[in-house]
Amino acid sequence: MAAPHFRPAFLHPRYFPMWMGFGLLWLLAQLPFSLLLKLGRGLGAVVYRLAQRRRQIVQRNLQLCFPELDESERERLAKENFASTGMAVFEMAISWWWPLARLRKLGLIEGLEHLKQAQQERQGVILMAAHFTTLEIGAALLGGQHSIDGMYRTHDNPLFDWLQRCGRERHNADSLAIEREDVRAALRLLRQGRALWYAPDQDYGRKHSLFVPLFGVMAATVTATSRLARLGKARVLPFTQERLPNGRGYRLVIHPPFADFPGESEQADCLRINQWLEQVIRAHPEQYLWAHRRFKTRPEGSPSLYNKA
Repeated sequence: MAAPHFRPAFLHPRYFPMWMGFGLLWLLAQLPFSLLLKLGRGLGAVVYRLAQRRRQIVQRNLQLCFPELDESERERLAKENFASTGMAVFEMAISWWWPLARLRKLGLIEGLEHLKQAQQERQGVILMAAHFTTLEIGAALLGGQHSIDGMYRTHDNPLFDWLQRCGRERHNADSLAIEREDVRAALRLLRQGRALWYAPDQDYGRKHSLFVPLFGVMAATVTATSRLARLGKARVLPFTQERLPNGRGYRLVIHPPFADFPGESEQADCLRINQWLEQVIRAHPEQYLWAHRRFKTRPEGSPSLYNKA
């Protein structure tokens, strides 16, 4: 995909509200880190009260995935999750606009040797991640230490898409954001020995998915991880990030590569991925993106798990 370019059309008055919103966000991003986290928690509390539909989705996901918790515990977790999502707004601003030297001070990266070894061996890498609320800043912190590319979905608003790509691709001169449908580009990068950030944990429908359990619930799970690894001759390195308590920054971990992957079948691979996802989500459930309808697509004949209201 070509590098992002500014368009004169972005100066049209219809974009003025977005320019003003991002201008305000840029100004707020200059505040101290600890204060930005507090503002994020406040924003999350407001959204929790106002965004009824999203609140219902989060609550339903927690009910499905953590039936062992009582209602009060799940409600506490839901509120913490909205606080985490609010902080993610300011973490996005930090990752897009902070000077790189200032940004690097926030992150501790473990396991970078696995990525460097693959690079030395000219081996493509799939950085298998998950949609945690910290994904934007986690990818930025890693991108400041090692060149990575990322798969993403083009935003419907072209100005937002341009800002997003500029923010994500600035951490390395050769970093690229690849549209998630552009499989050929992804395979080409992997065969060139590049590292590709990829998260296989969302519901993309039936077309390229298999149903395997996640937290005991049958979930439509994409098979792309296996196919990219096989066709791109790439290693799969699990990648996790977490927001540390008390404003101490972030811990990023590049784990050792999945052994014997792809395995004997795509079904077995999807199950293995979901078991890994469940493990890492349980470690920090409040930081996961529960606002996504992960169980939207159901097996034939199964009722919807979400209310339509």
